[in-house]
Amino acid sequence: MKIAVVGTGYVGLVTGTCLAEVGIDVTCVDIDSEKIEGLKKGVMPIYEPGLEAKVIRNQEKGKLKFSTSLKESIKNSDVAFIAVGTPPDEDGSADLKYVLAVATEIGEHMNNYGVVVTKSTVPVGTAEKVRQAVQNALDRRGENIDFDIASNPEFLKEGAAIDDFMKPDRIVVGLDSDRAQEIMSKLYKPFIMNGHPLVFMDIPSAEMTKYAANAMLATRISFMNDIANLCERMGADVNAVRKGIGSDPRIGNKFLYSGIGYGGSCFPKDVKALIRTARENNYQMRILESVEDVNDDQKAVLFLKLTSSMGKDLSGKTFGLWGLSFKPNTDDMREAPSLVLIDKILEAGGEIMAYDPIASHEAKRILGDKITYVNEPYEALSESDAMLVVTEWDEFKVPDFNKISNLLKNKIIFDGRNLYDKKEMNELGYEYHCIG
Repeated sequence: MKIAVVGTGYVGLVTGTCLAEVGIDVTCVDIDSEKIEGLKKGVMPIYEPGLEAKVIRNQEKGKLKFSTSLKESIKNSDVAFIAVGTPPDEDGSADLKYVLAVATEIGEHMNNYGVVVTKSTVPVGTAEKVRQAVQNALDRRGENIDFDIASNPEFLKEGAAIDDFMKPDRIVVGLDSDRAQEIMSKLYKPFIMNGHPLVFMDIPSAEMTKYAANAMLATRISFMNDIANLCERMGADVNAVRKGIGSDPRIGNKFLYSGIGYGGSCFPKDVKALIRTARENNYQMRILESVEDVNDDQKAVLFLKLTSSMGKDLSGKTFGLWGLSFKPNTDDMREAPSLVLIDKILEAGGEIMAYDPIASHEAKRILGDKITYVNEPYEALSESDAMLVVTEWDEFKVPDFNKISNLLKNKIIFDGRNLYDKKEMNELGYEYHCIG
């Protein structure tokens, strides 16, 4: 099989690399020539554990190629994945201009039957727009080439994307022809040998499945953050509550951790898009509107705890911050809670010494020299007035608290991810603030 993957962002690069890993000929296409030249040299545009080694290995084997030419890459392809960005418009709706531009270009250059697959997260109804864009381009050429459209949403977790793709718990494909189903079955056969299902459905249902999944997970996070805030006011322990409800098999124990809100490229964007889609169809997603409101408020919770303890005027105070990315094992800073916290501290006159194992370069791109970046976690605490834990990186989970106490001016920790035991912190003499 020959596959073209258009877009070398997170989804496109992981998809193309993993398909090449099982022996499929893949060309990843991007208009960014600098990014493509970097990939040819093994320079990754994103951080994802295990990705770099697989990219280099499959390039050397000739199974993975990178190109700026969709015109050349689409020729004789069996499947073309569209994996370009769908950034939110100001009204929260997904911007489809990049998706439809790619669909048009595919129609301008395809020379044989193939399946055009939307891999990007797109609103219900996008596949038909893609189909029309391809067909219009073919009509302008005067060509009569058969093609099919499919929706194949990704369910990759940043930081575990390689494993998620190679050993998926399910693969969802929306299509409307037996011919397309046969091709997609052949494509994904190597990935379902663990017994997990390849789920075929109609195209609108597949498009909705991705939004519904992310919205459900976002809802669980906001629900637990709401519960945590109530627990704090009533003297209950949210971690005990989490264990109690998580033991119920109807609920399960995943996505029940309280913290300072969700971020990233998916949850915020997809919740907004689903709310917007509902409005366009004369329906109000009341639960999701509340999910969004809770999350927006939750990103400010750690700052409110900080000012409650140390005063609203933070002039002359420095804070050692651990973690910048929105979650561990990624350098993704999109919608990161750290950005909200940093902005509020700076507005209040405080200064930041920040450490992140991976994301500092991305933070520098966004924040510039507004904060100080250090190369070692304890360096961020030297002469700081308090410690802030923002991202739950593994290396933060069992720190040297004696060393921390010697570095901090005050033995105060604001833990936005509930990494430490409240009783132990109190016994060590810390003023400890967590979520719930």
